[in-house]
Amino acid sequence: MKQLILVSFLIVFNTNAEDQTNIDALLDGLHEDAHKGNFEAYFDRYSLDAVFLGTDKTERWNIQEFKSYAKPAFADGHGWTYEVIERNWEGGGDIRWFDEILFNEKLGHCRGTGVVHLISGEWKITHYALTMLVPNSIAADVGAQTIKAD
Repeated sequence: MKQLILVSFLIVFNTNAEDQTNIDALLDGLHEDAHKGNFEAYFDRYSLDAVFLGTDKTERWNIQEFKSYAKPAFADGHGWTYEVIERNWEGGGDIRWFDEILFNEKLGHCRGTGVVHLISGEWKITHYALTMLVPNSIAADVGAQTIKAD
């Protein structure tokens, strides 16, 4: 029990306003770079061993695979646009995890979740997952469509 209390204390102690500002800027910049089609800046926000999970069950990509997928979308000067509605952070020290509610004109409300890691003094995204949020009132219909499509 004492060990759990100590861990909780360290997490709170290591979370500071400057880190929070920097990691919020990391994700805000990610969404801005995607909106403007800034391919290099967008991918510079990820670690070299990052993983991205998209909305389709086949979309589990290492960073090189994700770059290949995204390159055509960014080629015309804009990638995709997600408006941040809210964001929550957890963790402390050099690893944090987050969830955010996003809005996209095509997909509606989505949830982004992920992990950021402080690497050589710079926050990097090491894991990002994008999921579509399905209201409970239509979940069975969406599930039936998913089963049919699979």
